[in-house]
Amino acid sequence: MDLLFTSAGAVLVVLGLLEVFRTLLHPEGRGRLSRRVASGVWRVVVSFGRPARAVAGPIAIVAVFVFWSLLQVVGWALIYLPHVPEGFSYDPGLDPAAYPPFLEAVYFSSVALATLGLGDVIAADPWIRYFAPAQAIIGFALITAIVSWLMQLYPALLQRRSLALQLTVLKRSDLAGDLRRMHPATASSNLDSITSALTSVTIDLVQTTESFFFSERSPAMSLPARVSYVRTLTAEAKRSRHRAVRSSGAALDQAVAAFAEELSDTLGFASTRTDDILAEYSRRHGGGM
Repeated sequence: MDLLFTSAGAVLVVLGLLEVFRTLLHPEGRGRLSRRVASGVWRVVVSFGRPARAVAGPIAIVAVFVFWSLLQVVGWALIYLPHVPEGFSYDPGLDPAAYPPFLEAVYFSSVALATLGLGDVIAADPWIRYFAPAQAIIGFALITAIVSWLMQLYPALLQRRSLALQLTVLKRSDLAGDLRRMHPATASSNLDSITSALTSVTIDLVQTTESFFFSERSPAMSLPARVSYVRTLTAEAKRSRHRAVRSSGAALDQAVAAFAEELSDTLGFASTRTDDILAEYSRRHGGGM
């Protein structure tokens, strides 16, 4: 039984470390369990209506943090459990018999992961003394990883909001209506700037998939509410008599198709048609807002 607890704990610890690695260090950010946790929590929160949608993303990220921490706390607790209480030295004011062994293991694991060092319970078994510091190192690394993740996430949100606001301004100025009448170089420049920004947003989505779960209060800065305008622009660009404008429109068309494909691949949208994927993207974030 002791070997079973230790083995199960080691599996959870390794699984948790792999999730952090796949989410933060892997070039494509493919932590599947972390994404499912974020997606599940996000779906529950947004079901409470539009006011909840604005905080669904942060709550989903917190849920992933908690998930990572629980894997480490429970995993190490199972490793410690066979040694409770004999393998630990207790403060004179504490009676080990008064505490359930599993809860004691969880308590020691939580203190070690948080690098608190309270000193009321100390590892006495030589095996535990040698390995317990490894959990403290993992705890420190986990905190660092979480901060690093946030530093990656919010620049991606800034890039997305910037593109949405750009599309809002261009829509209000009726770029699509003027596209065929303006100078070809100006038209191409406008289309190329959108292509560049949309490509950057697609790369951000690959590396920080969890940015999908963040919604905006303002429709003007909501990419799900504004991305369909790109299709309007590409349709107008294809009708231009100028080759440069048509070429820029074709490049933008490919950029939005790549963005839709990434949405479909990473988030499990059913359709493979670009317009359907963009419509689903908008629907999941509250439609046109």
